[in-house]
Amino acid sequence: MDRLFTTLAQCISDEDPVALATVIERADAVEGQNPSLPELGATLLVSHAHGVQGSLGHDKLDAVVAGDVSAVLSSGRSVARHYGSAGESRLNDVTVFIDVFAPPPRMIIFGAVDFSAALVRVAKILGYHVTVCDAREVFATKRRFPEADEVVVAWPNAYLETVADRLGALDAVCVLTHDHKFDIPAIVAALSTKVGYLGAMGSRKTHAERVKRLIEAGADPSRLSEIMAPIGLAIGARTPEETAVAICAEIIARRAHAEVRSLRDDTGPIHRVAS
Repeated sequence: MDRLFTTLAQCISDEDPVALATVIERADAVEGQNPSLPELGATLLVSHAHGVQGSLGHDKLDAVVAGDVSAVLSSGRSVARHYGSAGESRLNDVTVFIDVFAPPPRMIIFGAVDFSAALVRVAKILGYHVTVCDAREVFATKRRFPEADEVVVAWPNAYLETVADRLGALDAVCVLTHDHKFDIPAIVAALSTKVGYLGAMGSRKTHAERVKRLIEAGADPSRLSEIMAPIGLAIGARTPEETAVAICAEIIARRAHAEVRSLRDDTGPIHRVAS
């Protein structure tokens, strides 16, 4: 048990997603002990870096719970699940609480522009670890983006190579550079990761030209539909702050599989004239 919690502490320190599955309830709690059921407090640890440690007392139950933990880790949310004594579904012999310890989701913003400053502020409210990256040293400064967790001076593809293995379904890459020489390598690199959201700023005309350049740069044509461009929901956003809200709302909606109208799937002008 000491080794298990040492591993847990190491995972938390390294910001490696990890979960503890603990038996918190047995069906025989009132009637007495049943030797076929796992002990209360039995614990299983699952992490990407260290695999599976510990046991709930039954190999089949361990295997089923470990599989469920892997899925729960991708959601970042703790949950209680019910199983049979050997991991059977739709039974309530045992209740297992899956306690998730995951680092905050990451948002990587490419482009040190005014829209980026607004997006940093909204993303921080939502709990993101926010990185602003731009190859132009004069613009990418902590003074301009004081609320960002990191401000990195680097080409987008070079930076993504350093964090690609840490990006998952809850993370987001927002390309706000509006310049083909920056956004093409950023998008190509992002498409090679498992990031959950990829959006790019620009008009429909700009994105049509961007798609041609992406294909020329070697991007997989079948993956281009994953790019949310023009970025954000179709809510009539005009200012940097309104656009930041539209972007974050789109990220939330896609994560929740909500049916909303994105600018990517809308028609007509991005900026509508108020009547």
